[in-house]
Amino acid sequence: MNSQEYIEVSIKIEPYTEENAEIMMAELAGLPFESFTESSPYLKCYIPKEKYDPRMLKLFLSGLDYGFSVDFNATLMPQVNWNAVWESQFSPIVVDGLCTIKASFHKGLKRTRFNITIDPKMAFGTGHHQTTYMMCRTLLRHEKDIKGKVVMDMGCGTAILAILAAKLGAAHVYGIDIDAVATASAFDNARKNRVSRKVETYCGDASLLQRGKYDILLANINRNILLEDIPTYSVSLRKGGLLAVSGFYTEDLPMICSSAQRAGLEYVTEDSMDNWCCAEFRKP
Repeated sequence: MNSQEYIEVSIKIEPYTEENAEIMMAELAGLPFESFTESSPYLKCYIPKEKYDPRMLKLFLSGLDYGFSVDFNATLMPQVNWNAVWESQFSPIVVDGLCTIKASFHKGLKRTRFNITIDPKMAFGTGHHQTTYMMCRTLLRHEKDIKGKVVMDMGCGTAILAILAAKLGAAHVYGIDIDAVATASAFDNARKNRVSRKVETYCGDASLLQRGKYDILLANINRNILLEDIPTYSVSLRKGGLLAVSGFYTEDLPMICSSAQRAGLEYVTEDSMDNWCCAEFRKP
């Protein structure tokens, strides 16, 4: 974000859970919101003043049916240098001592084997969330599987996973996100990390997967989208291909496993962190 005027839309979610907030963020991705913060029981959404349409938002929210209720109010925010705010809150992340995720303004850091520089701007993904950390850890474990292979990063956000896959030796990496801001940010970050020749990003949903076949498919999204799209992921995987998914809680793993098994995938292993889960499946 820059210093232009923004509207803060506070959406009250009842009952409030992190999962419900994530579902709401995923649904709002098609509207011109530029960032989100969670402050129970509210999901706070930020949009440029000139793009805010309360009637459209009210109509949009009234059409949702996910088993929780929502209401909203909006406030004009004073001008703030959001880039400066973001910089003050983003500290470097080191995954298993092997991969450092940092911003361009972080200087003088000790280098690890893999180093990723990102500028999230208005897109999701700084590596701080447990699910992103676990997905990075999964990629590091599968370095031998990734070398020379084709990788798909569904819901790529800032392209942390796509960039790491490229640095691990993937022949080619594709990234898809429903948010055009995210795909633009992903491409910029791939270029910043000198892997843009290997990484392509597209704006869309899982229907774009039919364009190709993949050896490894990554999806760090949310439970409901995963349950809906796992059959498509399976069809898109080559024989012996790996599916790594996260964005759901440990108690949701049985549902994810059932969906994967119905789609012809075999369970491999799981990882967890602070009740968040990451699971791997193979296509036999």
